[in-house]
Amino acid sequence: MKVGLAGQGAFGIKHLEAIQKIPGIEVITLTGGNQEATKEVAQKFGIPHYTGDLADSLKQPGLDAMILATPTQMHATQAIQCLKAGKHVQVEIPLADSLKDAEAVMQAQKETGLIAMCGHTRRFNPSHQWIRKKIVAGELNVLQMDVQTYFFRRTNMNALGKPRSWTDHLLWHHAAHTVDLFQYQTGQEATVARGVQGPMHPDLNIAMDMSIQLKVASGAVCTLSLSFNNDGPLGTFFRYICDNGTYLCRYDDLFNGKNEQIDVSKVDVSMNGIELQDREFFAAIKEGREPNASVAQVLPAYRTLDRIEKSLA
Repeated sequence: MKVGLAGQGAFGIKHLEAIQKIPGIEVITLTGGNQEATKEVAQKFGIPHYTGDLADSLKQPGLDAMILATPTQMHATQAIQCLKAGKHVQVEIPLADSLKDAEAVMQAQKETGLIAMCGHTRRFNPSHQWIRKKIVAGELNVLQMDVQTYFFRRTNMNALGKPRSWTDHLLWHHAAHTVDLFQYQTGQEATVARGVQGPMHPDLNIAMDMSIQLKVASGAVCTLSLSFNNDGPLGTFFRYICDNGTYLCRYDDLFNGKNEQIDVSKVDVSMNGIELQDREFFAAIKEGREPNASVAQVLPAYRTLDRIEKSLA
């Protein structure tokens, strides 16, 4: 399978590193913003074609699919561009930064019938997969999720500490992970969705602190705290309070309520969530089926994010 990548930054590189571990996948084109950096990444990963224009990548002979790891504000437009060019597409989270744009991608997918998937990595992390398997087997029900998403940010820097051209967002990017995961694990769309936010940063013009509450019809609740003001430890930490145990997820590590580690190394073929979501994307294309985290499956999360945004106002 011949694929292309748009986005030469930190998450683009994560996808390229993951694809190196997946047999039968050839990256033939790279679209990037900063052409010096794009050339450097293309040469490092042996990608024969690189460009600053997505349309140029989409014209490459034999191209089957694109992965978009570009700035959030470009996701929906570029996803639609790929679908209309006849290419399957995986869009890094978030699918869009508005419900209207997310619905437009869904419409393009329906019209083309192609695979359209969003990179909701938490569905694929082995720690959350372990919980999911217990739920599906009827051994576990989520009563409450308590989640903390914490970073320290004062400027537009990516995960590699390099400057980037766009501004991150607590709601439409970071909360999207947890909103989707909560609805995925409970199997229900939120009946209650509300939030409050702290002051806007004078330069970045985004809220630096946010608190979100969710509830589904079963009665399960989720409390999500997000901050760009937290000076460590950084990352997202999940507490599942269930009818049959309490579990703590710290990225790909899983612990029970007694802080005893649970071995999740055999849950899937890899411990790398990005690799697992890429494997699902390619497998869905080959098998002609809907992938986990398809645009259709994650769209309810964007409806909920839209409701939260309205409550912030």
